[in-house]
Amino acid sequence: MRERILGRIHRALEHRPKTLLPEPLPAVSLPPAETLTLFTERLSGNGGEVVRLENLEAAAEWLGHFAQTFAGVAVGQTVPPVLHPKLPVLPPEEAPLGVSWALGAVAETGTVVLSSQEGRRNQLLPPAHLVFVPEARIYPTLFEALNALKPSLPSAIGLHSGPSKSADIGQIMVKGVHGPGRLVVAVISGK
Repeated sequence: MRERILGRIHRALEHRPKTLLPEPLPAVSLPPAETLTLFTERLSGNGGEVVRLENLEAAAEWLGHFAQTFAGVAVGQTVPPVLHPKLPVLPPEEAPLGVSWALGAVAETGTVVLSSQEGRRNQLLPPAHLVFVPEARIYPTLFEALNALKPSLPSAIGLHSGPSKSADIGQIMVKGVHGPGRLVVAVISGK
C-alpha cells in the first residue's frame, strides 16, 4: 500500500521542473565608518538609541551616569565586570534596567545579536535594555555577521532591532508590549 501511494506521488511529480536553490547572497563590503553610520541610522529609525563610546573605560564612566536614573538592574552573564552598574541586582522581572553584551550587530537592519547565554529574561523583561557591542563586531549584513560569529555561536541567539512595539489592537502603536520599550546600544570603539 505504502509503495503504491509513494509511486503515484513520484509519477505525478516526474514532469515538474526541478526547483533550483537560490544563489548565495553576495557579501556587501562597507568601510567600518559607513557600517557604523548605517547601523546607527537603521537602529535609530527602528526607535532605538545609539551611544558611541571611545573605549571600555569611557563606557564604564558613561554607564555610571546613565544608570543613576534606575533603581536596580539585571545583568547578563557575559557582561564584563567593569560594565556592571553600581545598582542593586534584581531579578529581571523586577529590574527597571537590563544590561547585555552583544555577540555582534548588523548594520543593514540595525540589529544587535545576543547570545542565549546572556539570559533571555534579562533581554526581554526589564522595561529598558542597554546593550554593549564592540564597534569591530558591527557587520554590514546578517549573512556576514553569522559567518564571522559562526565559531562562537551558541545554540540560540536573539536578534533585537529596536524597542518592542506592536499595533495589534486597534492599530495603535504601543511600545514595550513583548519586551523592553527602550533599547539603548552603546558602541565601544578601540580594543
